[in-house]
Amino acid sequence: MTGSSPPETALLELLSVMARLRDPVAGCPWDQVQDFASIAPYTVEESYEVAAAIGAGPDFAALLDELGDLLFQVAYHARMAEEAGRFDFAAVARAVAAKMVRRHPHVFGDAPARDAQAQTDAWEAQKAAERAARRESGALAGVPGALPALSRAAKLTRRAARVGFDWPDAASVLDKLEEEAAELRAEMPTADPARLKDEVGDLLFVLANLARKLDLDPEDCLRSANGKFERRFHGVEQRLAARGLAPADAGLDAMEAEWRAVKAAEG
Repeated sequence: MTGSSPPETALLELLSVMARLRDPVAGCPWDQVQDFASIAPYTVEESYEVAAAIGAGPDFAALLDELGDLLFQVAYHARMAEEAGRFDFAAVARAVAAKMVRRHPHVFGDAPARDAQAQTDAWEAQKAAERAARRESGALAGVPGALPALSRAAKLTRRAARVGFDWPDAASVLDKLEEEAAELRAEMPTADPARLKDEVGDLLFVLANLARKLDLDPEDCLRSANGKFERRFHGVEQRLAARGLAPADAGLDAMEAEWRAVKAAEG
């Protein structure tokens, strides 16, 4: 294992670094002027970097680095909240620890043992109760607006499904997909941007539902498809380069032939 100091020592060091960066006199000019809104995009980006490091194998060296970057984001937001007199890093840690204890009574309390599915159901029930206590009403309350659109679509409809608003099976979603594709096709001759946006959105929404009904993560599905396209297109470029051709000069027919060759080589 990497490192030998106690975790609390390392954490204090991180918080000290963060405080120094934000120091209004001796700190970093860039860090001094940041706020929650300006840092939030970096927080999202670092979350994706963690996912990428895990998806790569996982790549533990990269994962260590990316988890550190993500932890730094938590420290950053906590520091700005502390400066505003709202809360500090310790309050964040205490709050999440208390929440985990509250949501795991089968571990920290006297509730009966649960399997994974029972815990998932109980977790969602507890979250619903907490939303109700915060007076957030409605089955869709509390689904973060900042989630990636495909993930949010799946989460919204998963919530709706809990109250019975759902397709009966994946085949029914495929039927809906064909219906939405036909509607998009009908709008294409007019080329009205607003209508096309609406119909493409419907199509993507149904695809997110299809992934959910198949117990798949739509973001993960698209991420895999992106990786596959990237890998295969790079293969096309390599094969063309071996013939002394660049993609822009080869033409669509030649690129399509090389694409099929790369695809066939993958089995």
